[in-house]
Amino acid sequence: MKINKLLTVLFLISVFFMSCSNDDDASTPRGDYENGILISGEGSGSTASVSFVSQDLSIVENLIYKKVNNSELGTFLQSMAFDGSRAFIVVDNANSISVVNRYTFENLSTITTGLLTPRYMTIVGNKGYVTNWGSTADETDDFIAIVDLSTYAVERTIPVGNGPERIVENNGKLYVSHKGAFSTNNIISVVDLVDDKVETITVGFKPDEIFVNNQNELVVLCGGNEAWTMDETIASIVKINLSTNLETVSLPFATGEHPTLMVLDNDVLYYELNGKVYAINENATALSSTAIVESQGFLYGMEVKNDRIYLLDANFSDLSELNVYNLQTKEKIKMASVALGASKIYFN
Repeated sequence: MKINKLLTVLFLISVFFMSCSNDDDASTPRGDYENGILISGEGSGSTASVSFVSQDLSIVENLIYKKVNNSELGTFLQSMAFDGSRAFIVVDNANSISVVNRYTFENLSTITTGLLTPRYMTIVGNKGYVTNWGSTADETDDFIAIVDLSTYAVERTIPVGNGPERIVENNGKLYVSHKGAFSTNNIISVVDLVDDKVETITVGFKPDEIFVNNQNELVVLCGGNEAWTMDETIASIVKINLSTNLETVSLPFATGEHPTLMVLDNDVLYYELNGKVYAINENATALSSTAIVESQGFLYGMEVKNDRIYLLDANFSDLSELNVYNLQTKEKIKMASVALGASKIYFN
């Protein structure tokens, strides 16, 4: 009887200490750059960089990759992708992807083979799918590189049309917007991950941002050809039914209007036009005529989270500005100096 009681007490003590240990593990910081915002800067004539802003917006640290690794990323940093504790930093002019711990920013590996002007990356299982523009002199050599994330090697490529840009995965298929690289294009590629078969959907010219919504639709921002191309076309926001690959909704902009940014958050579409940001319900049948906030510089990046909108006013000769607004009051709550040529915002 006494032995049973003793065993029970020892069991309870071990459970208590295991619980405390787990609590400690859960609260242990994973690195200096956890619970904040990462901002990628393209650079201009000098190397690209990444800035960190703490979640409460009180701490700003620039050049974090260089500080941690004592090395440069190269020019231009186009985008970043994330998988567990890893971040993949895509640098197009360097034809590289730097793999880092997303919380400490220590370099884990750098992929330098099998890429040619890489742009954006999405991760499915243990594979990374990277859009590549190929050579400036050839509009037929564009491709998606498939990276084995265990070895960091490009295992094969999938040829696609000119200028593949954004890439997302949904239900075993990749959807790729073709902005047109060094020219122009008007297609969405649909890649079946089972057999790499590629189909295309025709949309407006210069499709860029793409999102899959809760109605299984692909929402696409088509910027349209500008007047200087000598072939100006109408810009639009379109929706594509992913069951049929048919366009179901088109919200056209006025002639001469060419939006460049779009974010989908909680059934609201935020889009940029001439430095102003507009918001419409995802099911709206018309665009808005009333801006919610206006940039004071060259608006180059935008994100929305937790009732805040984050805008990047890019500077390519000095530090850029991050401006944070309260979406309810429209008041600016923070301005911070961040990376040269700042273009993308990621929540870490």
